[in-house]
Amino acid sequence: MKRTLVSIILFLIVITVLILGIFQNKKQEDNNLTKITVAEVAHSIFYAPQYAAISEKYFEEEGIDLELILTPGANNVMAAVLSGDVQIGFSGTEATIYVYNGGEEDYPVTFAGLTQKDGAFLVSREKIENFKLEDLKGKTVIGGRKGGMPEMTFEWALRQNNIDPTKDVTIDTSIEFSAMQGAFIGGTGDFVTLFEPNATSVEKQGLGYVVAYIGTLGGEVPYTAYNARKSYIEKNPEIIKGFTKAIDKGLKFVLENDAKTIANSIIEFFPDTEIDDLTTMINRYKENEAWRKSIVINENEWKHIQDIMIASGELEEYVSYEDLIYDKYFEEFK
Repeated sequence: MKRTLVSIILFLIVITVLILGIFQNKKQEDNNLTKITVAEVAHSIFYAPQYAAISEKYFEEEGIDLELILTPGANNVMAAVLSGDVQIGFSGTEATIYVYNGGEEDYPVTFAGLTQKDGAFLVSREKIENFKLEDLKGKTVIGGRKGGMPEMTFEWALRQNNIDPTKDVTIDTSIEFSAMQGAFIGGTGDFVTLFEPNATSVEKQGLGYVVAYIGTLGGEVPYTAYNARKSYIEKNPEIIKGFTKAIDKGLKFVLENDAKTIANSIIEFFPDTEIDDLTTMINRYKENEAWRKSIVINENEWKHIQDIMIASGELEEYVSYEDLIYDKYFEEFK
């Protein structure tokens, strides 16, 4: 009996040592990852490649332990990057131009793109068959923050279709991006521009109808992209390279898989969304080619986004590609 008891105790000791060894190895593995914090401008299905890169562990493969912090508004993302609260910002590239033109010496530079079109869908309060942009004349649209890419892209689309956004349409720019859905549901405006999952949410509640995709109307631009302070990029080229590789893998994942597969990969980031709804939303973006083929941003796109800003009265002259786009790794991903 005594011998049996001793054997059991020895067995338990061995098991304990093995378990402690496993945890220690895991801790050592985790310690080999570099912690990087990213401020994301919004939490949207529009950014599916980013979430896929996390869920498929592409960042870990590149030695990065990624933390996402929701920081609504591109201006707030820039503030977080400039203060050093985060290492990387994720927002519209227009925000880096504003900071650069403001005279900041250690300004944020864009090093990888994620989306190539506007992410908003135009939602109507009334059902409209065969919608045309002319249907907006005389109506009120909740358009987003003045000077932000969603609002400027929408205005660009109107101008391209001979609609004056200052005379033919009333665009409400007083409502914050995060409050636009609530304002529309509450009765403000005849139309609203919403990202997913908000557009589908309004439809499911029977409070509106998606009638157009703004991205198709606005053309290809470096819409949402990753940036970091110039000094951070210079001091941490390997981190930037690894981050870039992980995002590019995320883009490849959404390009090469169907919407249902993508939905299953990123569902953890949208726990309140049904898998079928998530699949539908992803398919909307996928069919409209909202995501880039790779992280590469070309000079034509860079000029086009500034065309949009100049037309909106938010920019006086072009900022050079070389100043605000870090293209060191672009050749590798073309």
